[in-house]
Amino acid sequence: MKNSRLPLLALWVAAGCIGEAPERPTPVADVQELMISVLEPAAETYWDGVGEVLDEEGVHQFRPLTEEDWTSLRNAAFILAESGNLLMMDGRARDRGDWMAHSRAMIETGRLALDAVDRRNADAVFDAGAEVYYACRDCHARYATETLRPSDPHSGGGR
Repeated sequence: MKNSRLPLLALWVAAGCIGEAPERPTPVADVQELMISVLEPAAETYWDGVGEVLDEEGVHQFRPLTEEDWTSLRNAAFILAESGNLLMMDGRARDRGDWMAHSRAMIETGRLALDAVDRRNADAVFDAGAEVYYACRDCHARYATETLRPSDPHSGGGR
């Protein structure tokens, strides 16, 4: 009796396997638009969250002070991390080698940034910001040598 159920189970499993293929994501923005509209603003928000400025009056440190400041940094860190996934989508990925490695680096540095924010550690936020910068710089050195920042009209990538 037990064996008579096996063919029925096999048919049920096979029917599930031959159903429609899952829909693939379709990019809306190209890589430059993604950089200008999503990734770069998030990076700027994150980098502007912690630091210091030296002027004629001395050194001025800035840190997140309010819950809103920390939330803004956290949102930016999530965007940075998820942008690595967006860069790996079909239609955006330039190759399956270095491009994917650089995209994974963005995911990892975004996670590092998120962890620093979640720990409410301003020094770690600053250090993670450096790692984000290095991930961006390394990718641009390989894929956008003429572009320091996609929105900078002086670096060949602006509109």
